[in-house]
Amino acid sequence: MGKKGILLVNLGTPDSPKTADVRKYLDEFLMDGRVIDINPVLRTLLVKGIIVPFRGPKSAKIYKEIWTEQGSPLLIYGNNVRDAIADRLGEDYHVELAMRYQSPSIPDALERLKQAKVDSIKVIPLFPQYASASTGSVHQLVMEIVSQWQAIPSISFVNSYYDHPGMIKVFADNTRKYLDEGWDHILFSFHGVPQRHMRKADVSGEHCLKVKDCCKTLTENNKFCYSAQCHQTAKLIAEELNLSDDMHSLCFQSRLGNDPWMQPYTSDVLKELAGKGVKRILVLCPAFVADCLETLFEISNEYQEEFEELGGEKVQLVESLNDNPAWIDALEDIILNKN
Repeated sequence: MGKKGILLVNLGTPDSPKTADVRKYLDEFLMDGRVIDINPVLRTLLVKGIIVPFRGPKSAKIYKEIWTEQGSPLLIYGNNVRDAIADRLGEDYHVELAMRYQSPSIPDALERLKQAKVDSIKVIPLFPQYASASTGSVHQLVMEIVSQWQAIPSISFVNSYYDHPGMIKVFADNTRKYLDEGWDHILFSFHGVPQRHMRKADVSGEHCLKVKDCCKTLTENNKFCYSAQCHQTAKLIAEELNLSDDMHSLCFQSRLGNDPWMQPYTSDVLKELAGKGVKRILVLCPAFVADCLETLFEISNEYQEEFEELGGEKVQLVESLNDNPAWIDALEDIILNKN
C-alpha cells in the first residue's frame, strides 16, 4: 500500500533577517493563543501595537548575527535531519519538515503528505519536553487542518521524549568534549514559559506551585508539566555525566513580559554564581534540538556579556543535537517506537 508519513515540526524562523520578515514571523508566533494566552483583543493590541513594531528591528539585528550564507541555522539543521531520517527510513516512508510559524509551513507539508497518498501520518514536534505553547500548538494546528479533509488517514502524535536514552546520551557526549577545560559550574538552561501555563496544565488543580518543589520530581499529577519534564531531562544528563548535585543547576531563559515565568531565571542564577566567585560556566540548553537564536546569541553573546559585567569570565555553550548522526539514531527510534 502507500507510504507512512512522518511530519517533523520545529518552532520556526524568519525567511530572512530583514526587519519586515522578522516582524512577519513575530506576528504569527505571538498571535498564537497558546503562546500569549490572554484575551484576543488585548493580545492583538499588545502584539501588533507594541511588541512587533518595537521588537522587530532589534530582533532583526540579532538574527543577522547568527544568519549564515546558507540561511537560518534552525532551518539548515532541520533540512539536514529531514534528509537523514528519510534516507534512514527508506522508501516505505515519506518525511516532511515544517515550522509551526513561517516556512516551510505545516499546511503545505500536510498537503504534500496528502498528495503522496500516505496511509498514515505521525507528527513529531522537535521539542523534547511538552509545553502547550510549543507541542500543544503544533498538535492543535495539525488537527484543525486535517479535520477539514474528506479522507483522513490514521494520525498519531508524539507528546514528548524528554527522557529518551539516545537523546540524553548525545547531550552528555557533546558536554564531555568540554569537561577537561575546567569549569566551575554547569548550567542547564531551558526556554522559559509563563507560570500560568503550568497551572493550566495541572489537571488535578492541586499540584502546580502548591506542592513544595513540585517540579523536581515527575509524578502522575505533573507528567505533562513542562517544568517537571525539564527537571527530569537535566537530572538524567547529570547522571550520565556523573555530576554531583553541587556542580550543576537548572534555570529558565528567554522571558517575555512582566508576568511570572518559570524560575529561577538564568540571569538571576548567573548573578548568584558570580557572587560566589564562579568564573567559568558551561551551559547546556536541552529544550532545543538545534542551535538557534536562543542558544547561539542569547547564551553565547548576551549571557556572556552579562556574566563578564558581574565579574565572571566565560560562558561556554555546549552545541545542541543539530544533525549529529547519534541524534539521527535517537530520532529514528522515537519515530519507530515512541507512542
